[in-house]
Amino acid sequence: MKHDTFFGFFKVEGKDQLVTGGRYRPFTLVMFAIERELFGEKPFAGHLINVLMFSLLIVLIFQTINTLLAKFPGVKNAGLIAFIAALLFAVHPVHTEVVANIKGRDEIMSMLFSMLTFYLVIRHADKGRIGYLLLAAISFFFGLLSKENTITFVLIIPLALFLFRSAKAARKISMLISILIPVVVFLIIRTSILGFDLGSQSMELMNNPFLKFINGQYIDFNMGEKMATIIFILGKYLQLLVFPHPLTHDYYPRHIDIMNFSDWPVLISLTMYAGLIWIAIRYLKKNKVISFGILFYLITLSIVSNIVFPIGTNMSERFIFMPSVGFTLLVAYFFDKWYNRQKILILLPSLLIFLAMSAKTIARNTVWKDDFTLFTTDVKTSVNSAKVLNAAGGSLIDRAKNEENHYLKAKYLQEAEVHLTKAIEIHPTYQNAYLLLGNAYYYQKKFEKAIEVFLHLTKILPEFEQGKQNLAVSYREAGKYLGEEKGDLRGSLKFLENAIQMLPEDYEANRLYGIANALSGNLKVALKHFQKCIELDPQNAGAYVNLGNTYFNMGDVAGGQAAHKKALELDPKILQSK
Repeated sequence: MKHDTFFGFFKVEGKDQLVTGGRYRPFTLVMFAIERELFGEKPFAGHLINVLMFSLLIVLIFQTINTLLAKFPGVKNAGLIAFIAALLFAVHPVHTEVVANIKGRDEIMSMLFSMLTFYLVIRHADKGRIGYLLLAAISFFFGLLSKENTITFVLIIPLALFLFRSAKAARKISMLISILIPVVVFLIIRTSILGFDLGSQSMELMNNPFLKFINGQYIDFNMGEKMATIIFILGKYLQLLVFPHPLTHDYYPRHIDIMNFSDWPVLISLTMYAGLIWIAIRYLKKNKVISFGILFYLITLSIVSNIVFPIGTNMSERFIFMPSVGFTLLVAYFFDKWYNRQKILILLPSLLIFLAMSAKTIARNTVWKDDFTLFTTDVKTSVNSAKVLNAAGGSLIDRAKNEENHYLKAKYLQEAEVHLTKAIEIHPTYQNAYLLLGNAYYYQKKFEKAIEVFLHLTKILPEFEQGKQNLAVSYREAGKYLGEEKGDLRGSLKFLENAIQMLPEDYEANRLYGIANALSGNLKVALKHFQKCIELDPQNAGAYVNLGNTYFNMGDVAGGQAAHKKALELDPKILQSK
């Protein structure tokens, strides 16, 4: 409760602020903590709660739209419109990410509390009971604690009252105050924990997609590139709502490329949004449902558009979870209009669309089976996303480490190598991709390539300790491989010298370096490192055997006998295998 929500993800103080402005969403964290206490680490409970909350949200969407439109003279079939809107929201494939991903709970709860607040305020407008406002204030506060985009309902609710209710000004002011008080309280709490500073823009591509790599360093997009890319993304959201294919959980750079205003998709998107704004304004009096549906979509989308403030990523399907209610309301409204005129002509195509969307949603659910399935599936869609290429590479390496079939093991590692190489081509300073690519080479016993990758990693990120550690281990294992499997003693010594410099306190590095020197005739050097082995692991019988053998080879019989005697004390059978 005292940290940025991302603190638990990064684990390191300060890194939680890599995402501009920070995140404060304690309500869902409390839910997860309670679930863990009750059910342990079982994901089924989390998935079940997501489904239950989503189901409750669907009911609430129906109830809210029905209540909003029931007394509006311009609508005859409020119940049908509400039903179609809720049904479309329920089956729309673009919502799969939110429901199938346990982390999507913040989106569900934010939307649930926002719609509940909306419903309660409408009920107060109709009934005048103060209890509705008190409950609305509490609900709105919980929505804000779930996710910050709840705040867009500060505009949505007054807009709905202005368009669909004719309550007195005093009552409208009291309704507005009921949702402003929770906002003020939330902002005070949030500021006291995260501070007021929105923070500077990150220069890491995975936290700031509006960067480009020029002359060996990342620089910001120019304003034209940034705005054109944002407008293109807004058009992509419309496309996903109308035609939700292909779907992916990952839209990181460069799945969305750098766009310019000379690109025709940008111009089409700009034209569509200009048209939506024009229609929304033009129909404010003529057709309030159309205006409200469009404005609902635009207002709730604004906060995740990168226009109001940077959000740390290009786009995501979960970002249109809330705005899609405006879309489904519009579709339902036009369905009602056209259905009354041509029932058979409208009903059959509509039924086919609902069935197709349901099938797509079911198919998409299977992709969320586990990380391996998700990453290796979506990497085929997000072919230019450095992040999913990296994630797929990491999952393939993990799968390879536990794979007993040698053919499959090699196949997984080769695929990982391809994905990670491409991730680095897209993001030339991608720390984790270098680390994983080096690991992929390491597990394939391509030690020299692994060393090359880790050396480059330590050059571009000299403070990255894991890179140094993996480089040192690769030196050690390269030396072992060349000596034991290739019989290349000279090459083995070269790598082991580097390993011992980086791992002076590592038992295995000292043992291997000692053996390589003993075989090369450098007995004094070998003796020194076998003595170091004993210092590091005094109970290791093998270390005393190696020490004794070296003494014997140096002509020190007494020293050799003493060392072997100690070895036998530790392991009476040790010399039988030597």
